[in-house]
Amino acid sequence: MLHEAINWLVTTIGAMGYGGIFLLMAMESSIIPIPSEIIMPPAGYLVHEGKMDMVLVILSGTLGSLFGAYVNYFTARYLGRPLLLKYGRYVLITEEHFDKVEKYFRSHGEISTFIGRLLPVIRHLISLPAGLAGMNHIKFSVYTLLGAFIWVSALTWIGYFIGHNEALIEQYSHQVVLDALAASAVLATVYILLHRRKLARVRSEEQK
Repeated sequence: MLHEAINWLVTTIGAMGYGGIFLLMAMESSIIPIPSEIIMPPAGYLVHEGKMDMVLVILSGTLGSLFGAYVNYFTARYLGRPLLLKYGRYVLITEEHFDKVEKYFRSHGEISTFIGRLLPVIRHLISLPAGLAGMNHIKFSVYTLLGAFIWVSALTWIGYFIGHNEALIEQYSHQVVLDALAASAVLATVYILLHRRKLARVRSEEQK
């Protein structure tokens, strides 16, 4: 199954070029369940074969991820938010819940968006609460781009070095997911510790 999918993607990406990478990653970054782990490695393989350029592949994948994230973000912000505010009480979602989400994203939206781009499943969904909370658009874009760039680059280089070996692609893509989970856990822990230290310092200054 994976072998057939990779062969199809190599052929498709080779035929559609950078626009195909952009489109597939835009779909992956929205709610369409196309895993990036089988999109970017074949593109990296084509770079290895001299048929595509590494910089343009990573750029296409990163911008495609941003575009797909924009679809979720703006849909949630301009369509989902009014509907949930109006009808949310019928499914136990109150305005108080929205206030909590907004408060959270005002304080932690940047780190949540960045880490979310590195995690399976969450990567597809993190744009929705960001849009619902009305997270600052510029900050959302910057941290989405940064997270997407790291993720896309890692997968592309896997394809470049491993080539067309689908077993190794699956193995190393799985390892990248595990590494991303570990790195995200460390980053989240450091962020929480620093945030708590900042709050303690603020409280200490207020009591003086």
